[in-house]
Amino acid sequence: MSNLKPNTSLFRRKPIAPAEGNLKRVLGPIDLTTLGVGAIIGTGIFVLTGVAAAKYAGPGLVLSFLLAGLVCAFAALCYSEFASSVPASGSAYTYSYTTFGEIIAWILGWDLILEYGFASAAVASGWSGYFQSLIAGFGIHLPTALTSAFNPAKGTYFDITASAITLLIALLLTRGVKEATRANGVMVAIKLIVVLVFIAVGVFYVQPSNWTPFLPFGWGGVTAGAATVFFAYIGFDAVSTAAEEVKRPQRDLPIGIIASLAICTVLYIVVSLILTGIVPYNLLNVSDPVAFALQYIQMNGLASLISLGAITGITTVLLVMMYGQSRLLYSMSRDGLLSPVFSKISGKSQTPATGTWVASIVIAFFAGFIPLGSLAELTNIGTLFAFTVVSIGVIVLRRTQPDLKRGFRVPFVPVLPILSALGCVYLMLQLQALTWVTFFIWLAIGLIIYFAYGRRHSLLNRS
Repeated sequence: MSNLKPNTSLFRRKPIAPAEGNLKRVLGPIDLTTLGVGAIIGTGIFVLTGVAAAKYAGPGLVLSFLLAGLVCAFAALCYSEFASSVPASGSAYTYSYTTFGEIIAWILGWDLILEYGFASAAVASGWSGYFQSLIAGFGIHLPTALTSAFNPAKGTYFDITASAITLLIALLLTRGVKEATRANGVMVAIKLIVVLVFIAVGVFYVQPSNWTPFLPFGWGGVTAGAATVFFAYIGFDAVSTAAEEVKRPQRDLPIGIIASLAICTVLYIVVSLILTGIVPYNLLNVSDPVAFALQYIQMNGLASLISLGAITGITTVLLVMMYGQSRLLYSMSRDGLLSPVFSKISGKSQTPATGTWVASIVIAFFAGFIPLGSLAELTNIGTLFAFTVVSIGVIVLRRTQPDLKRGFRVPFVPVLPILSALGCVYLMLQLQALTWVTFFIWLAIGLIIYFAYGRRHSLLNRS
């Protein structure tokens, strides 16, 4: 008989070691950087800039992006250290499993399911809006009932295009990670060209008088704007979920995370300055602010090109968010906390194809029925919570495993990780009370699933 005894501790920890998985190591630093840029530049720059300027920050939107970018930069450094020392899929879930223990890892993993799932649904919803606007230019109109999320007052019941693009992305992801990143690279190049064209043309139409008053809503508007546009930065953390498919994760993951965030922060700041310089901020409460700015200066042809670029850009965000979701579920399933269906590898593509399809169908459902605003708020709080835990985790792991080999080290520990955690909590406090209530309900549901299934089936339940 076996002498193995169950390890029932809620804080049992995984050993830090390269994962023994069946995923192909095919990605390099350029692949990871384009993956990060693909995830970050999309809904934020093409949709949220206008709303944040008109409702919260005015021309001070540039400060909102700087504030949100600074918080993300600190968090990115913390992610980079973990990514270089814990070379396994699962991102913050895996990091917390090796640092804090299983119950904290489950909470964070369940939180990340919320982040990636609702972010994917929100992005699909934004994609649908741009796509319907584009085909309307050719005289094609969908039935009203199928144009947006469930809202009987407006006669809409299901967003069919949002669901359709979700399932198409799932098809691409299940063909293989190299094929998906190759397609992502092409789309990233297209949207970067579109953004640079807007900057090159728009700079000649900037009216400095539009920047006055610079802070029409005061500093409170800037911080509220930062909490809103934080959605624009979500994605760099998805790079770390690719750890088991990277050729040299200790070196390449920090490069991909930091480079993608740096590129996108610079572009956000420049675009927000030009956007509010072309159009008075109070006119920017539209769903397509970049295209609207070009229409404002009577460049309708170029505005159509921007709309096409926006669709491409938002597609890459959806691709990376759904990729991150599938790899997170793969890691949690492999650890025994979720059903084995999510870690079943397809022999031909060597991807978790079955789990990807299951998750994608659920995302398609939410994208079709739930409004964009509700999805974005829940995504923000989930991401900020994950960033907070990872930042604290760096300090803890430095103390508990000081000799662990780290390909990248966060400078000024513990000061910088503490600043990162405090910045994330500060932005979380700017979100609505209803968002907090929904978030805690989500975590409660997760704990029920853990104690009913995950705790008993965990691989660490055997010593």
